[in-house]
Amino acid sequence: MSQTAVKPACKNATLGQSLLQKVAQMSCVLDRPQFDRVAKFVLDPALDVPQEVLERIALLLIDTLGVAAGAATLEVGQIVRDFAVEFHAASSDKHSATLLFDGRTCAMPGAAWALATQIDNLDGHDGYNPTKGHIGCALVPALFAYAGQHPQLTGRQALTALAMGYEVAARAGVALHATVSDYHTSGAWNALGVAALGAHLRGQPSDVLREAMGIAEYHGPRSQMMREIANPTMLHDGSGMGALVGISSLFLAERGFTGAPAITVEREDVAHIWEDLGQDWTILRNYIKPYPICRWAHGALEGVRVLMVEQGLRAAEIERLEVATFAQSAALFPGLPKTTSEAQYSLGFALATLLVHGRIGPEHITGSGLNDPEVARLHARITVREEPRHSVRFPGGRWSDVTAILQDGRRLTSGDVNARGGPEAPMPEADVRTKLGAMAGHVLSEGRIAALWDMKHRLLQPDMLFSEMADLVTPAPDR
Repeated sequence: MSQTAVKPACKNATLGQSLLQKVAQMSCVLDRPQFDRVAKFVLDPALDVPQEVLERIALLLIDTLGVAAGAATLEVGQIVRDFAVEFHAASSDKHSATLLFDGRTCAMPGAAWALATQIDNLDGHDGYNPTKGHIGCALVPALFAYAGQHPQLTGRQALTALAMGYEVAARAGVALHATVSDYHTSGAWNALGVAALGAHLRGQPSDVLREAMGIAEYHGPRSQMMREIANPTMLHDGSGMGALVGISSLFLAERGFTGAPAITVEREDVAHIWEDLGQDWTILRNYIKPYPICRWAHGALEGVRVLMVEQGLRAAEIERLEVATFAQSAALFPGLPKTTSEAQYSLGFALATLLVHGRIGPEHITGSGLNDPEVARLHARITVREEPRHSVRFPGGRWSDVTAILQDGRRLTSGDVNARGGPEAPMPEADVRTKLGAMAGHVLSEGRIAALWDMKHRLLQPDMLFSEMADLVTPAPDR
């Protein structure tokens, strides 16, 4: 695959000085009443979450757990779970949590870190466009880590807490991107949602929440997303550290450790981001991914899918495939991947895989799937370039257009296409159920997958205990 996109150059000293001057001039006036409004939402034990939001968060939860199961057999999953057991041991049962799809126990922060890192390394989990990242990847592991110490927690209470955490994390992400010059990974801001989630479940006062959010913001990994895009590894989007930092921050604050304020919550110039908390439920605009591939590739993937479904495009007919996309998408890994990390952060390889196999599952981005000769043949026929009109629509959308030049000379064009799975083009629930089987089918039995899908409805029942869900997902893979 060839690319004409130019990667961002390092900033020179003059530009660096200019940025420092701008940062120095930025308002850092804090607004404590602004935090108090956030705290009222976070800590409300009778928080009223609309039914449609609860139903959506239940679907997002099941989808994320399917990805977690699918990632259980990845090398990185084994590494982080073993590491958590060996180096994050708990001193007592009241500080421990059970590793999902494993069954062993470790300290609560370590359990959340391991599962979030595992999920992060199978890039099929949900996301929210304005944050340029992912919320559930850190919050779902944190929920299970916290919930083990709350045996009477009901499914509806768990969903309510998770929904609250999503809303806090979404705004923390938007606020961070609006106030810093670099593009940081999701762990830099979803840590605040993790801390808020725990404070809600553990009934902490607002002063503890304030310190916890400040610690989480300060210790959250300000890791550079574009460095990882250029050099894909097991680091991925930083959500493992976001989960670890979020839980650790809360527990430190409970013990008197100070760290307030979180300026992405309390600064006056981010007030507009937080003012609709509890009124605008951003959960309803979170997307579900059709494929375990970086979301930046999904606009082009949808363009190819449109050509396949609507115009009958087949891999064997293609002489060339021309992709026009936004700058970040054009910067995705251009070569033939040698690792699953490179495959998940690819564009050309992902497009070739979809064309050859008609779908993209875990088996296509791991093991022998990385050495498919037909995928390699087609990959060499794909060119990618940045298209400015698509770049200006990021992060609001993930737009691309694809043109296939066939061996008989015909040209098939997708037109401008946005990624599928968000509110503009939602995935039907039947497709989400199919995805669950595709993600977890090599790890979980059909009966266990069916029971997991059924939890989407059961969790909404008033008296169902969340521990029933935990009992389903903590045992090791059964296939």
